[in-house]
Amino acid sequence: MPEIPSSHRDLLDGQFATLATVGPDGRPQLSEVWFLSDGDTVSLSLNDSRQKTKNLMANPAANLFLLDLAAPHRYLEIRGDAEVTPDDDYAFADRVGAKYGADLRSRDRPGQARVKVTIRPVRVNAIDIRG
Repeated sequence: MPEIPSSHRDLLDGQFATLATVGPDGRPQLSEVWFLSDGDTVSLSLNDSRQKTKNLMANPAANLFLLDLAAPHRYLEIRGDAEVTPDDDYAFADRVGAKYGADLRSRDRPGQARVKVTIRPVRVNAIDIRG
């Protein structure tokens, strides 16, 4: 599994990432997401009714883009495969909520559920285009 270089590891402490999935029409769909990192993997808590979740269940190909907001010429791109697992007890959702000061339970409607999506890197691009 490719490693995230130390030069860009700080971006894993950021607040937001852009998730790219492949929609049913074969075109990319982008969504801004909250995340937690653990080593060289990044995990998300997603509502199972959202299109991005349905996209990942149909096609696990994913791209996670983390932009350095203080220096936008620097970013980290993680291309990988998504592993989607149930989070029925909200154990992972609660961890994500703790990072962001939010209760993810309150964002879901009755009958909806949460899943944990773990992006397993296949390729990592750490970019810094400063001259």
